[in-house]
Amino acid sequence: MKKYLAEMFGTMVLVLMGCGVAVSLGCDPVANIPAVVGTALAFGLSVVAMAYTIGGVSGCHINPAITLGVLLSGRMEAKDAVMYMLFQVIGAFIGSALLFALTANVDGLTGTGANDLQAGVSVIGGLLAEVVFTFVFVLVVLGATAKANGATNNLAGLAIGLALVLVHLVCIRYTGTSVNPARSIAPAVFQGGTALANVWIFIVGPFVGGALAALAWKIIDTED
Repeated sequence: MKKYLAEMFGTMVLVLMGCGVAVSLGCDPVANIPAVVGTALAFGLSVVAMAYTIGGVSGCHINPAITLGVLLSGRMEAKDAVMYMLFQVIGAFIGSALLFALTANVDGLTGTGANDLQAGVSVIGGLLAEVVFTFVFVLVVLGATAKANGATNNLAGLAIGLALVLVHLVCIRYTGTSVNPARSIAPAVFQGGTALANVWIFIVGPFVGGALAALAWKIIDTED
């Protein structure tokens, strides 16, 4: 249970800080580039902070797509994977609820940083972006935490956080960057509208990308 609670708290922090910065800075991939950089850094730094906080307890997945990749790589049991995902979503709802309460009491701030298709991006384009960038991100996670990397495992949290920054810098223009179903589900429920109607993209895309990353890692993993 401690592992599951750690995942809940970690995901709460990720959503509260990452989405919180997006809302506070007014992240707009066309009209506000500094806010895009700030949002990317916020998500990446949240992962770094949580990796060195709860990594020793749960491995700090705080993302169902990562959990799926770890499961398919044979590094955890199915029961734990299901419970990880459940508590990740719960944590995301707590983070979103806190952010919703904060923005509701501040003039000029709206939304909860929910993902949605950006201007000019089709459903296929958005889905493809989520698959591709989740694949890259989860592949980094699997590689950085692999036993084959030996001593560099101590730097896994930093590598993963920086990879998430990079992914956000590229993908925000297309979907606002999810690569994490829990991070997308909770804010969409609070925000509603097209964010909720399109939330399936940010569930299917990351799960497909995570599964493909697990397959790719099995192919190149020297431990096997």
